[in-house]
Amino acid sequence: MDSKILIVDDDSLVREFIVETLERKGYYVDQADSGEQAIEMIGHAEYDLVITDLKMRQLSGMDVLKEVLEVQPDCRVMVITAFGTIENAVEAMKIGACDYITKPFTADELEILVERALDYKRLKEENLYLRKELVGSYSFDNLIGRSPSMMKIFELVKNIAASPSTVLISGETGTGKELVARAIHYNSNRAKEPFVKMNCAALPEGLIESELFGHEKGAFTGAIKTTKGRFEQANNGTLLLDEISEIPLSTQAKLLRVIQERELERLGSGQTIPLNVRLIATSNHDLKTEVKKGKFRDDLYFRLQVIPIDLPPLRERLEDIPLLCDYFLQKYCQREGVPLKTLSEKVKKLFMSYNWPGNIRELENYIERAVVISKSSELRVSDFPIEIAVGSSGLASVDTDVGQTIAEMEKRLIIKTLEANNWNKARTAEILGVTTRTLRNKLNEYRCQE
Repeated sequence: MDSKILIVDDDSLVREFIVETLERKGYYVDQADSGEQAIEMIGHAEYDLVITDLKMRQLSGMDVLKEVLEVQPDCRVMVITAFGTIENAVEAMKIGACDYITKPFTADELEILVERALDYKRLKEENLYLRKELVGSYSFDNLIGRSPSMMKIFELVKNIAASPSTVLISGETGTGKELVARAIHYNSNRAKEPFVKMNCAALPEGLIESELFGHEKGAFTGAIKTTKGRFEQANNGTLLLDEISEIPLSTQAKLLRVIQERELERLGSGQTIPLNVRLIATSNHDLKTEVKKGKFRDDLYFRLQVIPIDLPPLRERLEDIPLLCDYFLQKYCQREGVPLKTLSEKVKKLFMSYNWPGNIRELENYIERAVVISKSSELRVSDFPIEIAVGSSGLASVDTDVGQTIAEMEKRLIIKTLEANNWNKARTAEILGVTTRTLRNKLNEYRCQE
């Protein structure tokens, strides 16, 4: 084990017992026979855990505890106390000790408490590392695009990140609304606080209020315990309400009040809970149109649209496709542990002429699939779904009727693709992802002639 522990006790028998027990478990252990020596050692070496007796001849364990908290705040401190003086141990824990052990104690008791203290420290360090990774994942540098429309949006996002104002992000499905919301949060002064997401479209109408505002035990049938809602969970941080247009009108009025008053009452409670939450809402519907239809409150709409961000579909920012492709290729090749793959020139041309109804999400899914399935270092047209090739050729969707056989649909698709390519069989075969010989065999089978 790499953990480094300092034992502080003026009783040599106790000290040696602890040292032998922990060294047997593989820990690296230092020892000090006084508070003065311990403080000197703490100033010259870093420790993961300090175990100190509270009562020593000159400087006490309390003095050692305070010095550790001052000099090495990430170090854990466990105090040793005699039976009948637990009050002192409790006082030490109020100051910052992580635990205490009462004399006399066994080796097993000591090992359990030491392992628990170090596990907590490791977990805290891992959480800190993951949070840094998360912040890095949503840094402004990871917002990909060079199109004029996206450059304006990136500049706006940078300018508003530090503000507590409400943001409304609109755009088609797959345009990256959640990514922008997370970038706003993780580049704000709330980055260390919770980012809570609620998909309003995924919840039954009867559960939305409870999810948003929380409820007290017994507030309704099935409310077996008091539960915090998403607003409380996100307190001091950011709440993302995804697909906010799906919230029913009856709940919209209550949501408006919470936004205006910055406080809420859980269902079944009369107690007011103050809130400090930044609200970000997203929608793939035009909320202005929903207001005109009477499906969305106009006062709530204006409360949400303090800072509007409208994300363009991928088909309107074609110059960003090569950058996005490079990013996704690197991401999934790295994940799969394979050398970086490239796109063939024909694939690049198809991507630039395809309509991308699923936007960035569709592009990412297709590249992930191709990286996983293809064994080649260069991804070709045949590595991608036929929809891209057909859609890029300007073909209308193939008409289908109930009762139509697969062979009939295949024949119709082949003919449409041939017609779109002036009966160029090599080009048609490439688009359909088959060999020219296979295409000829199909033409003979279906008796298709130009």
